[in-house]
Formats: sequence, C-alpha cells, structure tokens
Amino acid sequence: MARRRGVMSDEFKYELAKDLGFYDTVQREGWGGIRTKDAGNMVKRAIEIAEQAMLEEKPR
Repeated sequence: MARRRGVMSDEFKYELAKDLGFYDTVQREGWGGIRTKDAGNMVKRAIEIAEQAMLEEKPR
C-alpha cells in the first residue's frame, strides 16, 4: 500500500499536540503512541483552524 504524504507540516502537528496536551507522549513514543481520540481531536482542531483562516481571508 502506498503511503500518502502528509498535508500538515510537522511544526503544525507539534503545535497542535502541545495545545491539546499530548506533546509529551509524542516526544516519548512518537505519533504511534497517541490515542485514537487524540488523533481525532487533532484533526478536528486543524479543520477548525483552517475554517477560521478561510473566514478571515474572505473579502467583505
């Protein structure tokens, strides 16, 4: 199976992990060490940030 290239930068993923409180787990165990719920919350937060950025870019 071909591996997909990530859309989020590593820097952004680490920022999200810090904000959501599981950065220490990522540091100790890597991304495979986080819970599925944490991964879902990370994606949800990334979508919220992207939607907000789109709203702020819209011409008024």
